[in-house]
Order: sequence, then structure tokens, then C-alpha cells
Amino acid sequence: MKKIDKRNILIGGAWPYANGSLHIGHIAALLPGDVLARYHRACGDQVYFVSGSDCHGTPVAVRAKQERRTPREISDLYHEEFEQCFKKLGFSYDCYTKTSDDRHKKFVRAFHARLYQSDLVYEKETPQAYCEKCQGFLADRFVTGICPKCGREARGDQCDDCGTVLEPENLLHPVCAVCGSQVGFRNSRHLYIAISRLENELRSLVDNAVGWRKNAVAFTNRYIEEGLRDRALTRDLEWGIEVPQEGYEGKTIYIWAENVLGYLSASEYVSKDRGTDLRELWGENAKHYYVHGKDNIPFHTIILPALLTANGEGWHLPDQIVSSEYLTLEGRKISTSQNYAIWVKDIVDRYDPDSIRYYFLANGPEKKDADFSWREYVNSHNGELLGAYGNFVNRSLTFIRKYWNKVVPNGKTDAGIDAEIENLYRTTGDLIEKGAFKDAVAGIFEFVRRANKYFDTETPWITRTSDETACQNTLYQCVQMIANLAVLLKPFLPFSSEKVCKWLHVDDTWHIHKVPGGYTLPEIQILFERIDKSAVDRKSVV
Repeated sequence: MKKIDKRNILIGGAWPYANGSLHIGHIAALLPGDVLARYHRACGDQVYFVSGSDCHGTPVAVRAKQERRTPREISDLYHEEFEQCFKKLGFSYDCYTKTSDDRHKKFVRAFHARLYQSDLVYEKETPQAYCEKCQGFLADRFVTGICPKCGREARGDQCDDCGTVLEPENLLHPVCAVCGSQVGFRNSRHLYIAISRLENELRSLVDNAVGWRKNAVAFTNRYIEEGLRDRALTRDLEWGIEVPQEGYEGKTIYIWAENVLGYLSASEYVSKDRGTDLRELWGENAKHYYVHGKDNIPFHTIILPALLTANGEGWHLPDQIVSSEYLTLEGRKISTSQNYAIWVKDIVDRYDPDSIRYYFLANGPEKKDADFSWREYVNSHNGELLGAYGNFVNRSLTFIRKYWNKVVPNGKTDAGIDAEIENLYRTTGDLIEKGAFKDAVAGIFEFVRRANKYFDTETPWITRTSDETACQNTLYQCVQMIANLAVLLKPFLPFSSEKVCKWLHVDDTWHIHKVPGGYTLPEIQILFERIDKSAVDRKSVV
């Protein structure tokens, strides 16, 4: 295969709010980031896979007040839970941090101090939603009321029904989403960024985008066409990062203007640890992926580019937007408030992590909304992972251990199959880089099915006594297919692939591998256990 020059790759996974447990919708949206990271490392690229917990802002402060704890206690609790969940699912972050980390806060203050020197930042006094009962100002999303355009219930930042971008003061009958009390408004002076003056730059970004998902293009164009609005950079809230500007004591940086900067601060940590140049990663000769759910599109296609541009230090703008659609559960919308969800902390302790990863990569909301059902999950696991892939690995290697004294026989490979494997590396890599993970998985498993058919057609259980040379060739070929399947699947199924790679003594570099004849196989384990269908038929949620 043609050698590709080493590239600087940033993969930014969305930062989940540290005010409640993760559910399967989060995993479905974020898993592609780990696939990208593992693939690019296998290609020899310099990868910076970063993310963290979003610890500041009203959602955390509200949860803390409800539980009579401090915002730091709440955010640290969920941050630690998130770390464990991601670790159990095999997320290979180079840095998973939190926005309450002192290094992040230091970076953000320095970035904002430079940002405030831009002519795109200005001061303005505006009415801010205030709840007398909660004794505090409210973030836009914590004000609810009636949309003035369609007459349906909406949040203070946007109407989900008609898509209209709103301000809290635009709502009819605004109330506090926390306590339900009527909202009042108080004037407060804040710093604003003139996103409206960046229309040409943002339009050029989306018009020239390569590799953006269709929903990202559509959402971004809609926001631009409806008229970009300037956004406040500061807010009246104690829990957050202090504003590096005289006269703004007691105010903090608005959460949306600091959490997306976590991609910069986290990659800076990694750069310092490695002794690499952060500016190379954030310069022209790099590729940046941003992986998140549909709700986070404007933060990565409008807010982040606006901040990076206004800062004026030549930061690299987003290259590829990997934004998923929505995931439902058994035909219903996931609802954390109604406790209708499958919580990641529960599912990771009950099921094989590769099984969970496979389902969401092969059946997730990549290009359209998807539904998780227990029945389909069991069928996916038992039929594909166990019945196709696990079966091929087990039957081939067990046969060698039993009838060839554990030694891979010397043999010849089929030139056509070798060419097919080499092509599979190329096509799978292309699909991963394009964000077409479903197609990549489907292509590999199509080869798995052909590999099983090859084993059946060549009948080694017959040829071991009737035509030993043919049997040796068959088994040798099967071992080569297994070795390369393990490498091809490692970005998707890291745990089972790691086992197979160790059994066959191959690394995970992204090229065709050969296991020599005469190699002695170690003890082989069953890759996947069958899931009892009756055990999950009784569950609607975990």
C-alpha cells in the first residue's frame, strides 16, 4: 500500500454536561471519535483525541442546588463517572479533562484577554432573565414560554418545533424552567461578540466544507440565512471562569464561550506532555474532526469558528463535522427527566463493550434517526459478532490447535483473496476518513461472511485426511484472513481485536499482515458469549 506522510490529527469529542449520568444517546454520538483516533494512530499519524466534562454553567449549578451540594462536588462526581464509562467502552482519549481544571481556566482567560482586544467584541447593557424565587439570572435555555412565531412551547434560545432562534425576552409568558415561577428581566452590562459581522467568513466555511455531514451543512446554512445574532461572552453567575476584564468582577465567562475552547486547552496539555508544537496542530498542515450530536452543531460550525477567528491568532478552523442524528429507545424519545433511558454506567457492567460498540456503529444514528431496541441488540450480537465473526475465528483456530498440533501449517494464499484484503484496508480507511462508519463496518462484515463461506467450501475437515496440502492451504489462508480482520476491526472492536492480535502475534498497523507457517498458537478463548434473549425481553430500560 502507498505510504501516507504522517499527519497531525485533532479529534474533538463533544463535552458532556457533568450534571447527570451518560445515556446511550451520548455513546452513539461520540463513538465515531474513538474509531477515527484508533484508525489514524494505526496509520502512523500524530493523533490528539481530546474531550472532557463540561462542568460550569447553570445546569450544574441547578443540580447542585437541588441536592444541597456545591457545583464542584456535583461536577466532579459525574466527571469521575464519565471517565470510568469511557474507559470501560475503550475510548482511547489522549486527554479527557474537565472545564473546572485550573489549566483549562488559565488557557481560557488568556484566550479571552486576547479576544477582548478585537473590534468584534463590544459592551452592551441588555435585559437578562431573572428568577426571584431562585434568586439568580437564568441562562437562555432555562427560560421557557410560548414561541411568538408558531405558538408552541419553546426555550429561551430556540424553538424546537419551528426552529426559530430566540431571545428569552421574545417568549410569550416566560417562566423559569427550574421552579416554574414567572420570569422577570433586569438590565446587566456584558461583553458581546459580533458574530453578525462574521457572516462572510462563516458562509465561506460552510460553502467550502469537505466532509461535513448533511445535517451540519443544513443547520449551519439555516442559522446564517435566518440572520446571525451577536452573543454574550459573559454572564451573571458565580460558578464559572472569571472574566479577565476590569469592571467584570463577579461575572463569569458564558459557558458556550469557554467549553468549546477545551479542544485547544486539552490539546495543549497533550502537546506539552509530548514536547510537540501546539501551533503545528492548530496550523494549516493539520486535519481537525469534531464529533458530536445534532444538538451541538451550531457550537462547532458557528460559535467555535467565530471565537477562533475573532481571537486573531490564526487558529485552524474546523475541517470535518461528524454530527449524528437522534437516537430513540424502543420507539420513544429518550427522557432523562422521566428516567426513560439506558444509562451507560449500567449497560457497561452488563454487556461486552465490543458488543455495545458494534451495535451503535453498525446501527447508530449516523445519517438519520435510529432506534435502539433490545431485540435488535441481541440479534446483532448473536447473529453478527458471535455467529459470523466469532464463529469464523473460533472454528479456524480451534481446528488448527486440534488437528495441527497448535501450529499454523505452511501454505499458500490465494492471490485474489490477498488483493481483496489489501483493497479492504484502502476502502475501509477511506470510509472512516469520510465519516461513513456504517459502510466501513458493513464492508468488513461482508468479507467475514465470505471468509466463513470459504471455510465451508474448502471443507478442511474432509481434506485433512484426503488432501493434506489443500487443507494446509485452507487453514493458512484462514489465519491470514483472521489476522487482517483483527487489524481492520480494531478501531471498531478494540477489545476482541487485541485478543486476536496477541494470539497471532501481529500489531495493529494499517497494512496487510502475514502470520508465518510454523507459528504456534496459544490458548484460544471464545471471543463472544451468546446473549440469552429471554434475559433482555423483560427489559424496556436499564
